[in-house]
Amino acid sequence: MRNSFKIFVVLFTAAIGLHSCIPARKLEEEKVKRESCEKELAAIKSSSQACETTLAELRAQLATDEKALTGLKKDSAITGTSYRNLTSKYDKLNQVNEQLLSQLDRLTRNNANENTKLVGQLQMTQDELLKKQDELKALEKSLNEQKLKLDLLTLELQKREARVKELEDILKRKDDAINDLKKKVSDALVGFEGKGLTITNKNGKIYVSMDESLLFASGSTTVEAKGIEALKKLAKVLETNTDINVMVEGHTDDVPMKGSGEIKDNWDLSVIRATSIVKIITNNSKTDPKRLVAAGKGEYLPIDPAKTADARKKNRRTEIILTPKLDELFKVLDNN
Repeated sequence: MRNSFKIFVVLFTAAIGLHSCIPARKLEEEKVKRESCEKELAAIKSSSQACETTLAELRAQLATDEKALTGLKKDSAITGTSYRNLTSKYDKLNQVNEQLLSQLDRLTRNNANENTKLVGQLQMTQDELLKKQDELKALEKSLNEQKLKLDLLTLELQKREARVKELEDILKRKDDAINDLKKKVSDALVGFEGKGLTITNKNGKIYVSMDESLLFASGSTTVEAKGIEALKKLAKVLETNTDINVMVEGHTDDVPMKGSGEIKDNWDLSVIRATSIVKIITNNSKTDPKRLVAAGKGEYLPIDPAKTADARKKNRRTEIILTPKLDELFKVLDNN
């Protein structure tokens, strides 16, 4: 740009020298042209300076851009490496994803099969559960029925226990009455016990056993005086104990009795002796005859079955059996 300006000045000076002989008008025109050129030259200088400034700025920008380009190239290289790494990783991930999708598909199919199997098992379980529920309901019904029966049996058992308790109380009172009666009889016959008379408590009954020697002569049906005395005392006890039944049993030995009169055998002898004793009791007390029974056992209920004189002596006896009336007990049994 400066070389161009120098060339312009030389040309301009030469022009002035050539035209020095040009008339004034021409000179004036040249002057005007010169001024115009000077102005144009100033403008060109100003434009040249602006261009230089712009060029400097462009060079600076170029340096900056070259530096940035270098950085971008470097970054691009790094980015390319990262991109390649990412692409490799992406490919691997894509491969893994495909594998996972394949596995998922297999699992889905397996799960579908498993679900079908589970649904079948669930249906079987539900059917079994319904069956068990039906069985449970049937069992519950049976248990309720059994409970009802058990309640009824329990109630019946309680009633029976109450009746048993009532019977036990009655039997206890009977036993107490028997023991009391035995004491009364023993007290009344205290002078005769051990002298052909024994008093025992057996099977809830009082047995007053009198040997033949205390009551009768051999083969006789008439009661001796000492026997009458004992029977009168016993009759007073029976008179005051109205809830006692009396059985008079005559017993003989096994020696056959042959007679042609009233007494033909041991049966007759045992019965008549028992009847004689009953009459003595009723004639000497207010004992109700309905309470007394006369019975003959003959030789058929011996105490000692031996065929000896001592055994036969034991067997020749009269037993007065005192039995408490069991009307109250029978009433309870009838109600049951």
